[in-house]
Amino acid sequence: MIEAEGNHLRHLANGVVVSDTGAELSERLLQLHRGIAAVVAAHTPDAAAVEVTLANKNPSSTLKLGMARGIALLTPALSGLPVAEYLPMIVKKAVVGTGHADKKQVAMMVARLLPGCAVTAPDAADALAVAICHSHHHATGQRWAAGREDPLGEVSSGRATSSGRAASSGGAA
Repeated sequence: MIEAEGNHLRHLANGVVVSDTGAELSERLLQLHRGIAAVVAAHTPDAAAVEVTLANKNPSSTLKLGMARGIALLTPALSGLPVAEYLPMIVKKAVVGTGHADKKQVAMMVARLLPGCAVTAPDAADALAVAICHSHHHATGQRWAAGREDPLGEVSSGRATSSGRAASSGGAA
């Protein structure tokens, strides 16, 4: 969970919603839904963002991850939040500057972009990276929609004016 005001980012919270690995799939999905709903209720974000998962070698794992991702998309939408989706390469490019960064590089940049942030888990760092990516993309989109001539130039000059709170879901469920 981050807060964005202009091009200034502030860490609000991070963590990982986990499910009981011994439970039936339906119960695990319900646990994810309840966990995400609790985060949305506690922090009242303006938007949510979810990382797109790419195909896995194991079809069964891919299917289960897809179901968990569906919960990550549906739960904030049920609360009326707009939910954006970003490819991992777009997230990495927005946070690190290259679409082929590894997890350590992403975590290091998340820590630099969110001073004082103590990331609780690698998946939490991924989720914060998705939130940072969404913040950048959303702010640029707002400036384009407002008819600004060069919204990207405004970001680099520090004149960005977007604000809001973003929740995200990234990494494995």
